[in-house]
Amino acid sequence: MKLRTVIVDDEPLASEGLAKYVEVIDYLELTGIAQNPLELDTMLEKNPVDLILLDIQMPHMTGLDFLRIKNPHSLVIITSAFPNYALEGFQYDVLDYLLKPITFNRFYKAATKAKNHFILKAQSAENLSADEQDYLFIKCENKYEKILIPDILFVQAMQNYVSIHTSKGKYLSLLPLKKVEDYLDSQRFIRVHKSYLVATAKIDSVDNGMITIQGHEIAISRNLRDYVMEVVVKNKLLSR
Repeated sequence: MKLRTVIVDDEPLASEGLAKYVEVIDYLELTGIAQNPLELDTMLEKNPVDLILLDIQMPHMTGLDFLRIKNPHSLVIITSAFPNYALEGFQYDVLDYLLKPITFNRFYKAATKAKNHFILKAQSAENLSADEQDYLFIKCENKYEKILIPDILFVQAMQNYVSIHTSKGKYLSLLPLKKVEDYLDSQRFIRVHKSYLVATAKIDSVDNGMITIQGHEIAISRNLRDYVMEVVVKNKLLSR
């Protein structure tokens, strides 16, 4: 097992140092080095990546901006000279936060955490049959409700709660939207707004920055609009 690893840092010396660390850990495989999140985005479109070593302060877009917009499903370890971004970083479920200058011992600890997390995730996926992956349970007040994933239309964040709208009804649960997003298949569900996750196949129309799903109108975030159009419309568009 090797974790395909990408380094994202605009400082060549920092990238070289991390690359040397990656080379001596047998379960890490360096597959690319990017100088900014835009280059990382291109890499992710071409090949799958298991682990991203992500700097924060970079040209064009910060590392945190990238996580906020794209939400990659790879494991992410932040590498930064600034400790004050740690709290915000962990809000995006980063695996670890390494402060520069990074010692090998500290890097090895974070890499071990990434390996263990990757193994557990792979084992969980193997243990779930196709039928078991097709539904989930959420706690609604004092009982647990079973929801069929094909029935989900969209999920809305409401402060500390989420409202899961399905073809059979609406369910309210004390959960963060990120938790639901991580559980659902990214090939079937897409984030269109910081407060909305929608089932791609259930979208009826897209018009003027709005998505319609069975009479529900959902705004598309401005910074996600191009991405949503690419995934939802352009890939399925018939034209002359």
